[in-house]
Order: sequence, then structure tokens, then C-alpha cells
Amino acid sequence: MSKDNISIYTIAKEAGVSPSTVSRVMTNSTRVSEEKTQKVKEIIEKYDFRPNALARSLSNTKTKMIGALVGDIRNPFFAALATECEKAATKEGYMLLLSNFNLDGKSDEADKLFKLYEQRVDAIIQIGGAVDDVVSNPEYVDAINRIANDIPVIISGKLDGADCCQVNLDEGKSLEVMFDYLVSIGHKEIALIGGESTAKSTYDKRTRYKQLIARYGLTYREEYIANCSYDINGGYHAMKKFLKEVKKLPSAIIGINDFASIGIMQALQETGYRIPEDISVCGFDNTIGTEACMPKLTTVGYDYEDFANKLVMAAIKRIQGEDVPRLQMVKSELVIKNSCEKI
Repeated sequence: MSKDNISIYTIAKEAGVSPSTVSRVMTNSTRVSEEKTQKVKEIIEKYDFRPNALARSLSNTKTKMIGALVGDIRNPFFAALATECEKAATKEGYMLLLSNFNLDGKSDEADKLFKLYEQRVDAIIQIGGAVDDVVSNPEYVDAINRIANDIPVIISGKLDGADCCQVNLDEGKSLEVMFDYLVSIGHKEIALIGGESTAKSTYDKRTRYKQLIARYGLTYREEYIANCSYDINGGYHAMKKFLKEVKKLPSAIIGINDFASIGIMQALQETGYRIPEDISVCGFDNTIGTEACMPKLTTVGYDYEDFANKLVMAAIKRIQGEDVPRLQMVKSELVIKNSCEKI
């Protein structure tokens, strides 16, 4: 194999370890076993490998490219945000280099992360994936930190222990905006369906949901919280299961996002329930699907342009050596359509 084609990724593949393990070996971390360390070093010596960071350190040349690592561009939330990020980058004279992971349902984000870095981008923005986990993956944190030692890394989420700036949605506040609206139009039995508690966005929403149940003096029912994937199919099957198992149907259902909510609506309508006459349904993200369903879905949305500008400008300011807040928040707003009704 040509030396020019060798990368951290190819070293990791031949050694049978993760790219972050190769990175730790190269920085003399003691967290790697002796066996793995020896194997990695043998392959590094075999190819006389030198990482791109060395070449980068010898030159101040900027590529005017920002890498964007995105969970799954087929998700309208990610698509909308990535599009606005590209607009923001272009306006500032940068090119956005998009890398999309999770396309086959398996996370290959660490590989994609290193591949983006090897393209000599000036900064990396990550949206989705490991940055959405409640409990941060130590190996992924290490990988991010190796890269952050050389170029800025900006995330929309959290990575405990990672040296990167964050631009986040206030998921708890988003849930509060929707919950307050439902209570204001008379709903007292409200379910929250969708997501997984291992995802920070879902965890934050569920935490605020329980707080609001107590604040308004409503009855908490464990069965009113249900897991499902973040797509139409997940919402549909979760609602079918919910209808079979729940003893008392709520007057309103909050779906974890727009597409799960559309699946919930489909299951309800298929079963004979009218929306919103019999039950109200709402969601989050204000994506294109809210206009395509019948009735149109009430949702909590965000200013995607502002969100993207914060991500991109944080990256550019860090590239230029300017100070950037460690955490910036993006506001949410209620978008009332036709899927909720006063009772």
C-alpha cells in the first residue's frame, strides 16, 4: 500500500482497533493495553506513518473548509440544519464539507470524524450521534480531544470532558412551551410518546415533563411515557401498542418529534379516532412533514438560520483565534396549526 494512502483509519483497520485507540497510542496514552499498543506501533513503523497534524503544524495555510458531521441527512431536522449551515459558511467564504453517518443504522461516526479531519478542514461541526448521548462515550471524547488539540470542534449537544464549544437547543424549555399551551386550552391528561432515555434530548424532555406534571398538580401516569424510534414507523407502532395497553386514553399526546407524531396520528386515525376532535397530537422541530399531514401538525420549532449561524460563526471565530462562549442556546417557539383543540 502506498504511504500516501495511509491514514489513522487504515492503521486502525489493519490493527483491528478503533481510530481513537491509534490516536491514543500515538500520544502515548496509558489507557491502551500493551498488546494493542505494540500491534499499532508495528503497523505505524511498517508504513512509516506520519499523521496529517504534523504536516499541518508546519504550515499556516487554511483550506477555507469546515467539516460537518451529521447523523442522517434523510432526517428533515438534520437536512434543514445542514442546509442552513452551508448557506452560513458560503456567506463567510467557506466551503462546507458534509459527512453523513448512520445511513445503515450502525454508527460509523468515529471513522467519518477522522476522515473529515484527514481532509485538512479548518474546523469540524458535529450534529447528532455521540453528542446526543446522556452518558458520553469516553473513547469518542478522546477522539474529539485529539482533533480539538489541532482544530476547533463545535457540537450541537454535549460530550463530557471534550474540549469543544456547544450550540444547543433547550429541550426542556421546548417541552415546557408545548405543555403550557396544552394546559392553557384545557388538557390535563397528556402523554409523551417516543425517543429513548439514553438520548439527551429525550431525557431532558421527560425530566421537564415530570416537573410540569407536578407543577400543574396533574396525575402522573407511568404508562403515559413510551419509547419509540424517531421516525414515522416508530411512532405508528408505539401508538398501536399504547392503544392496546393504556387503560385511560389521554386527551393530548406529545410526540418526541414531528415524524414520530405523524406516525402516532396515522395509528389513531386508522383506529377510528378523529384529530383533534377526539384527541390532540403535537410534535417538535417544525419540519416539512407538519404541512404534509392531515390535519397539519402543531409543533415547537426553531430558527434554523440562527441555529446554523451560531454553529458556523463559532467555528470561524475559533479558527481566527477569537474567544467563543463555551455554550450558546437556541430559542424555541410554538407553531400552532390544526392538530390540537381546546377542551
